[in-house]
Amino acid sequence: MNTDIDRNTLTGSLRRSAVKKHVAAIHVSGKLTLLQRKLSNVLLLNAYDTLTTEQTHAIDARTLCMMIGYNSNDMDTLKASLRGLAETVAEWDMLDAKGQQEWGVSSLLSYAKLKGGVCEYAYSPALAEKLNDPKVFALINLNIQRRFTSGHALALYENCYRFVRTGSTGWWSLDLFRRLMGVGDSAYYETYKHLNAKIIKPAVAEVNKTSNIIVTPELRKQGRAVKDIRFRISENPQLAILDMDDGAGVRNAPVYARLRDTGVSDRLARQWVSEHGEAYVTAKLDYVSGQSGVRNPVSYLTAAMKADYIETDMSGSEPVSPEITARAAQLKVVQDLVARRSPTQRDADKRLFLNGLNDPVARADFERHGWMSALNRAAIRAFWEDLSPGAFEADT
Repeated sequence: MNTDIDRNTLTGSLRRSAVKKHVAAIHVSGKLTLLQRKLSNVLLLNAYDTLTTEQTHAIDARTLCMMIGYNSNDMDTLKASLRGLAETVAEWDMLDAKGQQEWGVSSLLSYAKLKGGVCEYAYSPALAEKLNDPKVFALINLNIQRRFTSGHALALYENCYRFVRTGSTGWWSLDLFRRLMGVGDSAYYETYKHLNAKIIKPAVAEVNKTSNIIVTPELRKQGRAVKDIRFRISENPQLAILDMDDGAGVRNAPVYARLRDTGVSDRLARQWVSEHGEAYVTAKLDYVSGQSGVRNPVSYLTAAMKADYIETDMSGSEPVSPEITARAAQLKVVQDLVARRSPTQRDADKRLFLNGLNDPVARADFERHGWMSALNRAAIRAFWEDLSPGAFEADT
């Protein structure tokens, strides 16, 4: 977990670094397993919007397990991973905005607890401030993270990704590189031959195959001994779509272009399409475009999305059937439940629901329409009733 980046990957915007570059790095000591690295990134993404405004953060344990990719009933593994993060030290040494040197150290998590199926956790105020600054820390897209099978490869990706716009990591001493890879205390890897064969080559191969960047190692020697290493970095055009679309290719959908033309932000457009499906969003766009005298299309569209405006209901030209009324009531409950979830939880909810669908037709319908899927209406209700017992009592 280290960064020196001038972009915010939550919104997908990629801004070039300023000429006077902010020099910063957060180094994590100790050996983080692949599971712990993934856990750390998921927790950070879940807390990101309130890092400096809330002292504690929470995520349900089932969502957390789902996002990391292990059995949601294996609480012992989750406890061990959380314990490891609380025992791992993050250290930074950087120049502040006024050019003064700042050194600091903090545990990755100041505390974590599991109670009632919910994981509550917190960061120290000093570390939260650093993690919240996109010039200091880069969030890792979870769709890319999920593809990694090696902790060393994910560590290499994390350390290289922040330099994609500059094209090179700059020279690292082998001592620093071994620390970044979590093998700094291993005598075996003090020999470059072993480090190259077991760490560098396999990690480079997986990063280049798995992620949205291509890395190429370069060496600097003193005599015959390798002293420093750096990585040339370029974007991987074949996997660039993974950067923020989370594998769904939302930006390629016609409805996305219509939303953007209407004035909807990139993040909100992707959120709507992901949560409601293309058909639902298209229907609301058609509805809004058919109204006259609309001064603020984005605000009106937002209201139409939330209240599920439909032509027959608004015009009164034909009665609304009880079935449509019941469906609209259920959809309103689901929309409200989804709105209360964090972006991380929303992603996990959809993934968890899909995992429970065995019928290919049902899966395809949900992938296309999201929570609007009429084919999966009963299953959707059961899913959210399980997550929030009693949520649908008012519409029955």
